[in-house]
Amino acid sequence: GLNATVSTQVEFGVCTVTCGIGIREVLLTSGCPGTEAKCIVRVEECRGPIDCGWGIPISEGLACVKMLCIYIPPENRFKYVWKMLIPNKTAHILPNDSAIMEVCRDTHSVTFQCETQENENIIASVKYTVYATTEMETKKSRRIETGQSRRKTTDAILVFCLVTGMIVTVGVIFAMIFMILHRAVVKSIWESKSGQDNQDKKMANKRSL
Repeated sequence: GLNATVSTQVEFGVCTVTCGIGIREVLLTSGCPGTEAKCIVRVEECRGPIDCGWGIPISEGLACVKMLCIYIPPENRFKYVWKMLIPNKTAHILPNDSAIMEVCRDTHSVTFQCETQENENIIASVKYTVYATTEMETKKSRRIETGQSRRKTTDAILVFCLVTGMIVTVGVIFAMIFMILHRAVVKSIWESKSGQDNQDKKMANKRSL
């Protein structure tokens, strides 16, 4: 009846997230103003799997890291539970209850997890690894070494191309000088070759006759 007709006129857009909580558009496929085939009726929540795996910090320096929980505005609608994950032990719940947490690096790597809750139900979860200061320094030095190695490779390629170009240019110049200095010899060789070709053509014509 009427409900079936309405349902066929509504289409749902793609959810903005693949896990946790996001939003999507509700589109009307008929009755839109003007010549538009589809128009947005409203925006609604959509949800995916709770576990969002490993996240990327919103800011990361050599000393401290800022991490973000998963949510949609308004931020104060949800409850946030931060945990420090310890291998083979019960997770340690931290006092921070905001959507953003900043921690400074320790002498060893630490894994943190944020659970986004609504009405005591977990709707999203994300983990972060905060690397130790020494590990960050090692990564930085590796990036510098990699950059230097790439620059050396690029420089070697440029030098090779430059040397090859110079050799080709010098070869062309020498060939032109040789032709200018020995143009009489070149001319006589060319004329003798042309004369031989003409004789061959004449002999071929006689044979054909």
